[in-house]
Amino acid sequence: MQERAILADGMAEKLESIVETCQTGNIDLIRFLYCDTSSIIRGKSTYVRGLYDRLVSGIGLVKGMMAMNMLDQLQPETGLGATGEVRLVPDLSTFTILPYVSGQAALLCDLQELNQRPWDLCPRSILKQQLSRSAAMGFTIQAAFEPEFMLLQNNGGMLSPIDESLCFSTEGMNRGADFISGFVDALEQQKLEVEQYYPELGHGQHELSIKHAPALLACDRHLFYRETLRGCAQNSDLVATLAPKPFLDQPGNGCHLHVSCWDMSSGQNLMYAQDDPNDFSDFGRHFVAGILEHLPAITAITCPSVNSYRRLQPSAWSSAFTCWGFENREAAIRVPSLYWGHEQASSNIEIKCVDSSTNPYLALACVIAAGISGLEAGVYPPKPIDLEPSILSSEQRQQNKIRRLPQTLIDALVELEKDSVLMACLGEKFLRTFCIVKSSEVTSFAIKDPEYELLHHRTKF
Repeated sequence: MQERAILADGMAEKLESIVETCQTGNIDLIRFLYCDTSSIIRGKSTYVRGLYDRLVSGIGLVKGMMAMNMLDQLQPETGLGATGEVRLVPDLSTFTILPYVSGQAALLCDLQELNQRPWDLCPRSILKQQLSRSAAMGFTIQAAFEPEFMLLQNNGGMLSPIDESLCFSTEGMNRGADFISGFVDALEQQKLEVEQYYPELGHGQHELSIKHAPALLACDRHLFYRETLRGCAQNSDLVATLAPKPFLDQPGNGCHLHVSCWDMSSGQNLMYAQDDPNDFSDFGRHFVAGILEHLPAITAITCPSVNSYRRLQPSAWSSAFTCWGFENREAAIRVPSLYWGHEQASSNIEIKCVDSSTNPYLALACVIAAGISGLEAGVYPPKPIDLEPSILSSEQRQQNKIRRLPQTLIDALVELEKDSVLMACLGEKFLRTFCIVKSSEVTSFAIKDPEYELLHHRTKF
C-alpha cells in the first residue's frame, strides 16, 4: 500500500502487470532507452527486482551524453560535460519484451531535470509540447515512418549487399525471405503491425512499413523498429543499415513521414476533402503551406547527417526542392492517392525529405510546428506540380516558389538557426546544442575520405 501511495495514479497497476509479465517470461533486465541529439539510441538497464525503485527515482544520466556526436566525441562548447545530471524516467506504456535478445525488455524514457521537470534537451518532451498545441487547436496527429534499409553481409570486414536483385523482384523476396519472415515475426510480437513489404531499387534494399499510430506512439514504434531490425540482422549474421546513403553507387535509404490531422470533436480527417475526394482540404493546404515555408530549416532535423545530403539529390525520388504535388514522388510533400473503400482514413501527406538518421520526435515536432504556423496564418501553398521540379527553368521555379533544399548539412543548419518558428519549437538551449553537435560531425568527416563517412553511417544507423 505504501508503494501505491508513492506512485502516480495508475502506475502501480501498470508496474504490477509489468513485473508479472517479466516473471512469466523469464525477463531479468529492462533497458531504459532514449534517442539522443544525433539519433543514436542509447540507454541503461535495470534488474527487474529494482524496477519499483527506478520508477520512483529514475536512472541518472550525465548531461554530457546529449553533447556527444555520432562518433562519441563530446562537444564541451555546448556547456554540457562531466557535471550535471538528469534522470531517465520511463513511460510504462512503452514496455516491450525484446524478441531478438534473451531475457530482456525495454522502456522508452523522458529526460527530466532533478526538479522533475522536462529537460530542455528531451526530444520526447519537445514533441509533447507541439502535440499540446495541436490539441488546444482541436486536432490530433496520426503519423507513420516508412523506412528503407539494406541487408549486408560481412566478408572479412568488408560490408556488401546480400544480392543484386531488381526492384520489387521475387528474386529479392526469395533471397531475403528467411530474414524478413523472422523480422516480421519479431515486429508482430511487439504489436508493431506490418502493413507492406517489398524489395526496393537498390542491391539488398528492402522496405517494410508498419501501421500508423498517434504521433508520440508512432515515434516510439519507429525506435523499436530500428532496434528490432538491427537485432534480428545480428542474429542472422547480417548487418542491416538504414543509413541515408550506404554506398555511393547505390540508391539511398529514405524514411518517409506520413502525417494526417483529425478533429477531436467529430473524429473526421481534416485533410480529407468531403466535397471532392480527389482534392485536398483547405485545412490540409494551410498545413502544407506552413511546412513548405519552413522546409529548408526542417531539413536540418529530418536529414541531420553529413551522409543525408548524398541522398537528397534531384531525380533520386528523395525530393530536392520545396514543392508539393498529388502522387508526385519527386515532390518534397506528396499527397498520396486514396485507397478505395478507405478514402477518408487514407487521406494524408507524405514528407519525403526524411531519413533514418533523424530523431523521430524532433522530426515530427518540427513538421507539426511548421504546419500549425500555416494554419495560424491561413496561407495557401503554391499550386501543386505534376512533374519533376529539376526540369523546370529557374524562372519557372521562381514563379512557383520552388526552392532547392540545402545541399549540405552546414547549409541546412544555417537555415535552421534563422528560423523563428523552429527556434520556438526546439527551444534555444536544444537548438544551440544540436547545431554544435552536428557541426562537429561535419568537421570530423571533412578531414577523412568518403569511405570513412560511409562506413560510420552504415554501422551507426
